Amino acid sequence: MGRRPPRRGARPPARQDEGVDERLAEGFLLACAEAAAAAAPHVGRGDGHAVDEAAVRALRSALDRLPVDAEVVVGEGEKDDAPMLAPGERLGRRGADAPALDLAIDPVDGTRLAAAGRPGSLVVVSVAPRGALARLGAAHYLEKLATWLPAERQTDASGSGPPAIIERLPWLVGRIAAERRVAAGEVVVAVQDRPRNTPYVEAARAAGARVELFEHGDVERTFRAARRGHGIDVVAGIGGAPEGVLTAVAVRALGGDLRARPAPQSDAEAARVAAAGFGVDAAHVLGLHALCAANAAEVATFCAAVTACDVSVPLPAPGPVDAPAPGGGIRIAVWSTLAPLAPARLRLLDAE
Repeated sequence: MGRRPPRRGARPPARQDEGVDERLAEGFLLACAEAAAAAAPHVGRGDGHAVDEAAVRALRSALDRLPVDAEVVVGEGEKDDAPMLAPGERLGRRGADAPALDLAIDPVDGTRLAAAGRPGSLVVVSVAPRGALARLGAAHYLEKLATWLPAERQTDASGSGPPAIIERLPWLVGRIAAERRVAAGEVVVAVQDRPRNTPYVEAARAAGARVELFEHGDVERTFRAARRGHGIDVVAGIGGAPEGVLTAVAVRALGGDLRARPAPQSDAEAARVAAAGFGVDAAHVLGLHALCAANAAEVATFCAAVTACDVSVPLPAPGPVDAPAPGGGIRIAVWSTLAPLAPARLRLLDAE
């Protein structure tokens, strides 16, 4: 069969049992925690492959125990040739009443940070009803623009702003400054520090914004940008396509906005993207609904800290259970968009 063209328009109506209830939420959080605990012994040892492999193994096992019929849509790792849960992989017990779900997964976002023992790495699983997530397998890189300001409030006297992301960025800086009633210099734009992203740094600074450059960790920063008042107003630039779909779920759940465009970084990738039917011209931008075609109540993102990180609330690194608790074990910090103000620490007992 040929490659399926990009989904356009609304997905089919959701089944009554689709979505993430409290019981499933606990299961997804536990799965993330188990993956983080499996990766923890490899933190700071310089072997990113071992970090990823341990997390993938534990995450696959934990997700397969859940009472869901889940399909992996994004299994970050392909573009980096890293261990991964593969797109198309089916997980869960898949009973007759199991909710049909799409999953976007990064077993460890910030693998290099974890290998180096640096802050900013986490396990991430995003969940949506089946058919809601965009299939962008042909694209490895996206041009992205994420913010807490909802699309419906991104208007001014001139209209809804330029569609092209590089042109929209300075316009958005002005719109956010007006919304916050501050000078443009108070608006913070986070940009991954790569040569390909120099134009975004220049555009943000020309608009008067303050730029925060970072080496790795666009998922962590997008979570912060999706909620007003957490130190970042915008994440902009070219980064991984899998992370774009994964964070679109969180942005949807938290009420922000994310738009993106395939941005091939090689001739081979450009050919794959064109064959899949995606437009790559500057004005051919995918809105949040094209990336995640479900409402906020139907989706959720879950994560667990592999090293200390900040997802709009600080999550400490894994650590031992305080003595004299019986059974030993490890405590893992977890967070979800279902309770963004209430991170928790799960205790996992040592295996006997």
